[in-house]
Amino acid sequence: MTTRLNPYLNFRSQAREALEFYHSALGGTIEMMTFADGGMSEGPADADLIMHGAVISEDGLTIFAADTPASMPDPVVGTAVNISLSTYEGDLTPVWDKLTEGAEIVQPFELAPWGDRFGLFNDKFGIAWLVNQGPGEPPA
Repeated sequence: MTTRLNPYLNFRSQAREALEFYHSALGGTIEMMTFADGGMSEGPADADLIMHGAVISEDGLTIFAADTPASMPDPVVGTAVNISLSTYEGDLTPVWDKLTEGAEIVQPFELAPWGDRFGLFNDKFGIAWLVNQGPGEPPA
C-alpha cells in the first residue's frame, strides 16, 4: 500500500491564483473543481470558488487547495505548519526563484551549517516554506 502525506491549503478566495502560481513553479498538471461544478454552491458568490484543486508535479509532489465559502469562518494563515521541499538530487534554485516571487524571505537559500543549501520564506499567500537541497545521499 502506498500512502502519501500532502499539504491541503485553505484560502478565502485565492485558491485558483495560488494553484496557478504553484503550478508555474512546480510544473506538472493542475486540476480545479469549483463549488458549482461539485453541486455545492451556496449562491452566486461561491459558484466560481475552488471546492477542490491540486497541483501534481512530474516529480510526484502534490499540493491540494480549496477556497473557504463565505458561510464558514476565515481560514487561519500562518507559520504553525511549513511546507518542506527537499531534494538530494538536482538543483532547487529555479523552484526557489519562482516560489519566492512576492515572498517574505526569512532565510536566504544558501549554504547552511549542516552542509546543505537551505532557505525559509513565507510566500505571497502567507504560506510558510522550508527548502533544503542536500549535496548527496539523504540522511538515514
